[in-house]
Amino acid sequence: MPPQPIKSELRDSLRDYWLKRVEQHTGDSYAGLGMSKFPEDLRVYEHLLWESRATAVIEIGTCRGGSTLWFRDRLVALSRYRTGPRPFVVSIDLDIEDAQRGIAETDPGYADGIALLEADVTDPTLPARVEELLPSGARCLVVEDSAHTYATTYASLAGFARFVAPGGFFVVEDGCVDVEEMRLSPDWPRGVLPALHDWLATPAGQDFQVRRDLEVYGISCHPEGFLQRRSASS
Repeated sequence: MPPQPIKSELRDSLRDYWLKRVEQHTGDSYAGLGMSKFPEDLRVYEHLLWESRATAVIEIGTCRGGSTLWFRDRLVALSRYRTGPRPFVVSIDLDIEDAQRGIAETDPGYADGIALLEADVTDPTLPARVEELLPSGARCLVVEDSAHTYATTYASLAGFARFVAPGGFFVVEDGCVDVEEMRLSPDWPRGVLPALHDWLATPAGQDFQVRRDLEVYGISCHPEGFLQRRSASS
């Protein structure tokens, strides 16, 4: 089922529209599984997958599994137009039981293109475990969509930025939690943008640039979150 429609008038403020959209997207789904992502952000992901020639996605934060399937399906679809390693998604969460059940019911053969890993992103051994799961030669897009706290955001960047090739992308989701005008609820976590800013100031972070121009559709949950690794010549 699609999410509940919203009603918006031109005289409404942009903030009113934003809050309606944020509340709406928590009820969205893909292939019957929950997927709380704006369609505008999903469209940007399609552009990034194509532009970076990504063949794999490392998804930090599985939740209900809808986006895991979506990323796998987008990789498979794009692989029709060029050669490369087999499309693959590694999705990580503290508890994957419900997502694994839902994904298996929707696609019993999912393990051919998806690895679900129950783990804590702050575990320093996790990047090496993920590397063992990736197909040889994989070009990765990394998506940070975990707990949206300082600790988890920083750990994701510090541990997984190395998987992004020059010209590739790392997306830090839901920096909206740190923008007062964008907060839907007072119990939302905080810390995404402070962690991002601190990490960008490190030697590893200086290899990346913030691409605000990729927030192309006028509305995004990920302000400052689209990062591109600089090419060797830049």
